[in-house]
Amino acid sequence: MKVNGKSYRTIWINEQGELNVINQLRLPHAFEVSTLSNVDQVCEAISNMIVRGAGLIGATAAYGLWLASTQAPTDSIDSFNAYIQNQASRLQATRPTASNLAFAIKRQLKQLEKGITIAEKITLAKAGAQEIADEDAHFCRQIGQHGLDLIQEITISKPGKIVNILTHCNAGWLAFVDYGSALSPIYAAHDAGIPVHVWVDETRPRNQGASLTAWELACHGVSHSLIADNVGGHLMQHGMVDIIFTGADRVTRNGDVANKIGTYLKALAAKDNGVPFYIAFPSSTIDFSLNNGLTQIPIEERSEEEVRIISGKLSNGEIASVQICPDNTGARNWGFDVTPARLITGLVCERGICPATESALLELFPEQTA
Repeated sequence: MKVNGKSYRTIWINEQGELNVINQLRLPHAFEVSTLSNVDQVCEAISNMIVRGAGLIGATAAYGLWLASTQAPTDSIDSFNAYIQNQASRLQATRPTASNLAFAIKRQLKQLEKGITIAEKITLAKAGAQEIADEDAHFCRQIGQHGLDLIQEITISKPGKIVNILTHCNAGWLAFVDYGSALSPIYAAHDAGIPVHVWVDETRPRNQGASLTAWELACHGVSHSLIADNVGGHLMQHGMVDIIFTGADRVTRNGDVANKIGTYLKALAAKDNGVPFYIAFPSSTIDFSLNNGLTQIPIEERSEEEVRIISGKLSNGEIASVQICPDNTGARNWGFDVTPARLITGLVCERGICPATESALLELFPEQTA
């Protein structure tokens, strides 16, 4: 995607051979590129949400193992491999909910096994990370084309009118390597000349909708309005939402979906009001080993300070953090919830669109039948 006319991915190796990422903690008020030089910095970037979003977390971890390979002991293959395994475990522990992280680490470890010498392993690690990043971007672009069909169907039913779309959190290009999942169909529709308007949930407590989704849409010139998290049901009751797209951090084989906290409530409101509710994700988000999202998906609980403290721009332009509750009030901060398959109209991935059922997913991914 483009920022001020220049094309960017969310993660890349620059001409100096350094790993660069867009620092999402600085958005929307400043655009800043950060350099990650070692595994410690990669772990911190993932944990502290300098990078975030299922696909980007996976790609960052993959590049993290490449950095680990360049800094591992070289006295023997055994010591090299032991170091890599240790760093893989550290990366795995940074964020427990999104399956893309485990997917990327497992794939990179298999990639490294192909090397005989340490030099070969380093080369393979770099190539593997780049392949994961390229694949993520390619899959997200395909998601956009499949989701575009859904938006085009709505335009047929209301010709010449704006298609109103609601989304929750940020599942745009900032959450992946490029294009995004839930926002990819919106970008495709906008670029095709379809008039769309996006209702952007603020997405408390970290406000990824307000700070990231709104910034993305503004950069791309897509009409949008920021709304408080609790407004979505009201809009649906009054016919002001035509379709909902959200992303996913993990999808089980039976179609249950873990996504940013608050997604479940949107799905309930959508079901009650007959609004189509679609989940968009690349296949790296599917965890075919699970068949019950509510009982099997680990839900990350983050720091209470994310709920108690909010940051923003003051009237003088200064960025500041402020406490919004009494000094002695504690908080709980679950980062995700699970939306049961029965509330989901359909799943959109790079292979197409299907109902949120095990049989439908296996039709798209027959290699997972066993």
